[in-house]
Amino acid sequence: MKRILFTAIFASFWISVKAQNPVVADTLSISRAEAETIFLKNNLRLLAEKLNIDQAEAQVIQAKLWPNPRLEVGEINLWSNSKSEQLPPISGNWGKTSEVTVGFEQLIYTAGKRKKMMAMEKVGVEIAQEYFQDFLRTLKIEFRNDLTNLQYVQEKQNVYQKQLNSIQKLLNAYSNQAKQGNISKSEFIRLKASELEFVKELSDLQKENNKLQKELKTLMNLVPQNYLKISTAQFVPDLKKMENINLADLTSEALENRPDVKASVLEEKYNNRKYKYELAQRTPDVTLLASYDRGGNIMNDFVGFGFALDLPFFSRNQGNIKSAKLEIQKSQYLKEEKNNQAQHEVIQAFEDLIVARKLYENIDSSYENDLDKLLESHLKNFAQRNTSMLEYLDFVEAYLENKTIILDSKKELIEHFEELQFVIGKEL
Repeated sequence: MKRILFTAIFASFWISVKAQNPVVADTLSISRAEAETIFLKNNLRLLAEKLNIDQAEAQVIQAKLWPNPRLEVGEINLWSNSKSEQLPPISGNWGKTSEVTVGFEQLIYTAGKRKKMMAMEKVGVEIAQEYFQDFLRTLKIEFRNDLTNLQYVQEKQNVYQKQLNSIQKLLNAYSNQAKQGNISKSEFIRLKASELEFVKELSDLQKENNKLQKELKTLMNLVPQNYLKISTAQFVPDLKKMENINLADLTSEALENRPDVKASVLEEKYNNRKYKYELAQRTPDVTLLASYDRGGNIMNDFVGFGFALDLPFFSRNQGNIKSAKLEIQKSQYLKEEKNNQAQHEVIQAFEDLIVARKLYENIDSSYENDLDKLLESHLKNFAQRNTSMLEYLDFVEAYLENKTIILDSKKELIEHFEELQFVIGKEL
């Protein structure tokens, strides 16, 4: 019985540890490049959006098809009366008093409507492709920023966890000393207060980590049990990519490469083709007719031909033509507005990147290592009572503030570089 009780307690404790410590889950340690490969392959929203291209291509297929012919069979009499005329039988002795008509119709498009519709739908395919690229561009920067934020949070967790470990070691060493009265209880309580502050900060960071885990795993279509860990060794801006960046070149590249800019040009092209299609609608289509009539005309078996068309006395598609013409003008305004927006966004992103880079480069490359060494020195001196608690905790606070500034500068530089790539629609 005792063994069963011990096993149950141990199992409960292990489940509790698993729930509180996400690292115990299936940790997936990958680089940024590997994460993006999974994202591009598995993202469900991308897969769904790509189907819009297939749908647009299906509309081209539909535009190529001729309308189906129409067959009509009528005037079939199911009985006869005493005044019925006798006709030659249809089969055997049956059908001597049966009448039937058969009609056949085929609609013929005029004024090249079918070709104009195909041309319009082909532009629709190009628009769908650019919309997909724009969707991919937007989703990609969201994914990359989430990766950067996760790396930032995980780096910050490491910094605070190290400080928490140091404080806890000091507390373990000072606990007995405080009980024996060798150190003041106020110093011990002050250390406990610092421990609590670190625990609270780590708790907040873990919540942010959990949120980013959810967003990234959704974007990558991973199972909920995975725990993502991005290589922190890569949390350094790639300054080589930022060299020789010219604002004039970036502006022209944005107008050339951005899918939303290219889509605005295609929208104008689409509306021009739609206008031509609406103009063609002024010309009536022709319906070719063929009919057969048994026993209902001057001949027992009558075959006739004809045609039908609408007479454009009242409607010559004036409203749709005017609407299509106005649509061209609208698309021209929107294209110009999209071009201006793209250029303004490039200028802002470029200037923001310059500011972020200056901040990052103002931090000496050896400063972070010097900061870590100074912290170790202060911790050692405090443990040996060569430094007061107030001096030690003041330095720890300054250390954490500076480490946060360094991490912030890295994060902002990476994000602004991604923003610049986003607004020009091209990888640098």
